[in-house]
Amino acid sequence: MTRSLQAVAYRRPSVLESAVGGQRLGLETSRGATPSGAADHPRFFSGFLTSPQIAAAGLLAVADVAAARYYQPQLRASLDPVVTGNGDRLRFESFSGCGGVYARLDVLTGGLDGGEVGRGTTNVDVNNPLREALSRIGADDPLHLRVGPEEMAVTTLDGPVVEKKVPLPDRWLRGFAEAQVVAADFDLRAELPAAEAVRFLRSLPRSGGRGSSAGPRWVVPAGRVLRPTTRPVPGAVCLPGPERLIALQRVLRHATALRVYGPAVTAGGAATAGAWEAVLPGMRLTLTLSPDASRGFSGEGGVLDALATGEHRAAPADRDGGGSGEGAESTEAADDTDLVSMLLAWEPRIDVADLAASSGLPAERVRAALVRLGTSGRVGYDTAEAAYFHRELPYDAERVERHNPRLRSARALVAAGAVRLDGTLGTVTAEDGHAHRVRDDAGVLSCSCLWWAKYRGGRGPCKHALAVRMVRRGAVARPADQVERSGPPTGADLNTARIDGDMR
Repeated sequence: MTRSLQAVAYRRPSVLESAVGGQRLGLETSRGATPSGAADHPRFFSGFLTSPQIAAAGLLAVADVAAARYYQPQLRASLDPVVTGNGDRLRFESFSGCGGVYARLDVLTGGLDGGEVGRGTTNVDVNNPLREALSRIGADDPLHLRVGPEEMAVTTLDGPVVEKKVPLPDRWLRGFAEAQVVAADFDLRAELPAAEAVRFLRSLPRSGGRGSSAGPRWVVPAGRVLRPTTRPVPGAVCLPGPERLIALQRVLRHATALRVYGPAVTAGGAATAGAWEAVLPGMRLTLTLSPDASRGFSGEGGVLDALATGEHRAAPADRDGGGSGEGAESTEAADDTDLVSMLLAWEPRIDVADLAASSGLPAERVRAALVRLGTSGRVGYDTAEAAYFHRELPYDAERVERHNPRLRSARALVAAGAVRLDGTLGTVTAEDGHAHRVRDDAGVLSCSCLWWAKYRGGRGPCKHALAVRMVRRGAVARPADQVERSGPPTGADLNTARIDGDMR
């Protein structure tokens, strides 16, 4: 697994301290993005929490996920949550170390009192002493929340800096991109009242190990309860690795309802992701689970088409029978994305109709641009409001694209001249000379390779289908001598297109 070292610097550790009239929670921020550009330690909020004990439990739940590995739990994880100020709310987000659980705590307007919420995104320090202090907050303890440095600290040039050097898995960053694509297909499937939510969640196993499950679990709404079933049926929601919902136990006694979201499923369908939302006073805590405990979001492949669209504006209009409009489509997609990105304003709820009116683009092209922006972490998706929201990840978002193995492999195939088109059929010649047939059925591509046979498109396109789509769209320019060359590409041509790129 590719990893890089991420330096996260804070002016001082986050701390919970006693103050006149109550307690004071100071959450320190690292370098982040704001409407005025990058800032070393942005300040997003200073005011009171209307439900201190519940907010503390929710924040701890997000930190629990950031520190957990639900698959191969013997390996430890330690990552700081991401916080976004959207003008009317604060969002705290994290991914598990194994990449299979995405957590988000939305502290809404009703959960904040007495302070203006800023706009921007950065990391927030949640250290072990702070976790211990938060767990001791009582129901009647007034709590003042500060996200960002003190005003005095902003003007201070000297002083201690707490720097953490954490290994950041690229799959964790790619997971942010994939999660919003997956969640955009979810609909509300069930809403349980508080008592039933407690009964259901407490009935789930609290631990799970490698190979402990015989297969994914499913639940079906039956009135105001969830009934277990052994197989997918219309209206069912998949519950793979139910022990991964353990972070909800932090807020369970405060929840007023439990909402369950998932995609439409059919009888005999494969396991799917799902979202489980605890409704809290002035807040929402949502856990989104990947389709399998051993399967991180980073490999779902939902963003590959978006990444492969519009990556080179100067592509020829016609290549290998791709049609005269494909290069124009590539340029149009890139231009749409640039235009929509300039109109984002840290909105907590992105209104597609408003963006369409502001940009002059049809609503469908705006939605497509939002998906592409999501691949770099610039938007997330809120299942509760069925809407995108603006954020900017505090990491190098270009790594999502650079470190996606299937995308790199597909580019290598195209650059090596391995793709030939003949109407709806595409032929991709591998390094060993074996030809893979890619068929286009009304825009849905299938392939004769082992990847397609195993996943049937359930984890995005294989590298061969992706390469064919790139050539059809005119997305990747190739030298003329490679376009005309016959025979299979050489080993040097396909150095990055080996089987490891096919299986991730």
